[in-house]
Order: sequence, then C-alpha cells, then structure tokens
Amino acid sequence: MAVLVLKLLGLGYQRRLSLQFPNKSRPHSRGEYNVYSTFQSHEPEFDYLKSLEIEEKINKIRWLPQQNAAHFLLSTNDKTIKLWKISERDKRAEGYNLKDEDGRLRDPFRITALRVPILKPMDLMVEASPRRIFANAHTYHINSISVNSDHETYLSADDLRVNLWHLEITDRSFNIVDIKPVNMEELTEVITAAEFHPHQCNVFVYSSSKGTIRLCDMRSSALCDRHSKFFEEPEDPSSRSFFSEIISSISDVKFSHSGRYMMTRDYLSVKVWDLNMETRPVETYQVHEYLRSKLCSLYENDCIFDKFECCWNGSDGALMTGSYNNFFRMFDRSTRRDVTLEASRESSKPRAILKPRKVCTGGKRRKDEISVDSLDFNKKILHTAWHPLQNIIAVAATNNLYIFQDKVN
Repeated sequence: MAVLVLKLLGLGYQRRLSLQFPNKSRPHSRGEYNVYSTFQSHEPEFDYLKSLEIEEKINKIRWLPQQNAAHFLLSTNDKTIKLWKISERDKRAEGYNLKDEDGRLRDPFRITALRVPILKPMDLMVEASPRRIFANAHTYHINSISVNSDHETYLSADDLRVNLWHLEITDRSFNIVDIKPVNMEELTEVITAAEFHPHQCNVFVYSSSKGTIRLCDMRSSALCDRHSKFFEEPEDPSSRSFFSEIISSISDVKFSHSGRYMMTRDYLSVKVWDLNMETRPVETYQVHEYLRSKLCSLYENDCIFDKFECCWNGSDGALMTGSYNNFFRMFDRSTRRDVTLEASRESSKPRAILKPRKVCTGGKRRKDEISVDSLDFNKKILHTAWHPLQNIIAVAATNNLYIFQDKVN
C-alpha cells in the first residue's frame, strides 16, 4: 500500500516525481522505504504571446481514489495539469509468431507452425504514462487542485479563478468562481487555496489573502461568485500593525476527514473552524508566535510570504504543520498539548527517537533550548502529510523528505 508520503513528493522546486513505497522484500521491517518510481512530470515551456517562461516545477500533486491495480495522480505546474497512470508489470510474453525474442521480425515464409505466447515472470517494472493533459485554462499560476468525492471531476484554482474539470474531458473546463474585477486596480484580494468537501460533491471552499474563507454550493448557481457561507475572524484592533494583512493571508485550507470541520493555516497560526459557525474559529493554535517580534526582518528577506501547508491525522484528533529551522509542530485537539520536533539528518537515523525542541524567546536559555535569534530561516518545512490510517507522517525540508512513525517495540 502506498503511504501518504506519495502526495508530498511534488515539492515546489522539483519537476520529477519520485514515489516511495514500503520495502516489499522485507515485509516485517517497518520504517524502511525504497524508491518505487521516478519520472519526469513536466517540461519547461514558453508562452510566446506573453513572452513568459513556464517553469517545470510541480506545485501540487493529488491522488485519485484507487479503482484497480494501477495508481492515478494529478500533478500541476503553474499552467498545465497532467493525469498520470502508475502501473506495474512483472510478467512478459514470449513465443510470438511474427518476431523473435530479440524483437526482430521473422520471415513469413519460414513460419510453419502457430505458437501460443506464454507469460513468464520478469523483474518488476514500474511504468508511468500520461493519460490526460489539461492545459490553457489558467491565466495566472495554479495554486490548488482538489479531486471531488464523485471521482469524476476536480477543481483547479489560480489567483483569481476556480475551474471545474471532468477527468475525461481535456479541451474545456467550467469556470465556477471568478473574482477578477473589471478594473485590475480595484483588486483587493486573491485566491490562495481551494478544496472540495470530502463527502458532499457539490460543496467546496476557497480561501483568500485577506484571511477569509468562502464556502460555495454548486447547486445554488452555476457561477459561485456568491458564497453560501463566509468565515472570518474579527481582527483585534489593538494588535493591528503594518504586517497584519500579510500574516492573515491563508496559505492552506483542509477539510477534516469527517467533513464537519476545516483547518486553515496563516503565517503564525492554525485555526479549526466548525462549518456550522462562521463568526470565529472553534480552535486556534499558535505555531511560532515568537516570530511576531521578527516580522520586520522576515519581511525584508521575503520569508513572511512563505506558504505553509497543514494536515489532519486519520482520526481528526491531531494537527500538524511546519515551521522554520526544520521544525514542525503537532497539536492534540483533545488535550490541547503540543510538541515541536525537528527533521534533520542527525536525528533521522533508523529507530532514533525525536526529542522535543523548545525555542527560547528571551532571558536565560536552558541547555536543551534554542534561541529565536539562532533559527535558520532558510531551513523550512512547507509540506506535511499524515497517513490516513496509521501514525506515519512525512515532512519535506528543502530537498529532503523525512518519514517518521510512532515507536514500535
């Protein structure tokens, strides 16, 4: 079974998909993973009309529900979405009538008997083949793709529009959200993320750079410019600053597996919203509040614009998101306890136990603490994922992928 880390491996600076599966040769050895397949997903392109180079880097990967032995995934760069089929082949046919085993065609006049090809075992071969290419539908960079629960459609979103696609139709999509103003000088916000509801195929949400979330119902109208629900937390006037609007921008939105809640990530915090209450989140978790005093320097080095992802565990009882210095944070919703862990080569030895890390914001620093002034802002964990059934997590730090699991005796 492919663990959830598969959906993580399209990091923003990669163009090749590298899939990792558990080591099948040692079924009783947990925690060991081999490279399953690596293939080129996108090529660099050039938009001659706008004189713009389209990078091959992968922005998002989403897996389709498995229907047969093959796996299907959607991957996208800034402009083009591709549907890939990942299949295995461990047998080959031998004994063809019209060609020899080395592939050369046989002389028809020398064929005197009919042979029935037979299947013989061979080394496992993983094939990745593009099945669909969905292009030319976005003027701006694609930031989200989400597969619908009907298993037939999916959405893609850029800064100003959300499009609805059918998986079998590549030459057209339906525009379901368009927030582009007639005069671009009147533009006040952009779309930052979008996702379908896990169970209701007619419901989706999209977040904005103003920290708001709109829930839309496709049954109410074809064009969902008018939302059904609007989620926004009132701003505390006493804490308003020059950076308030920047740090309130939502970088990721995720529905809980139950579909009752949704989680949003802004620059400093993670918030959990009840879909039945629009006025304020029911839970707020501070990820790295100690950075509030560093916003000026983070603005100067552009780190304040980093887009962190967040994820639920399989039971919706815990949350995870990334931070700087290769730290990632986990929050338990029932006990309200939290922990900071570090993904590094030094602590990633097999069966090594991760030790909680603490950041010292001032005063006397303890031996096991790290000063906020010593944090490395070039090391950041933007991508995180949690296995839907087991306590296995994956975090992506720069060009490294770390897989951790609960302690096993």
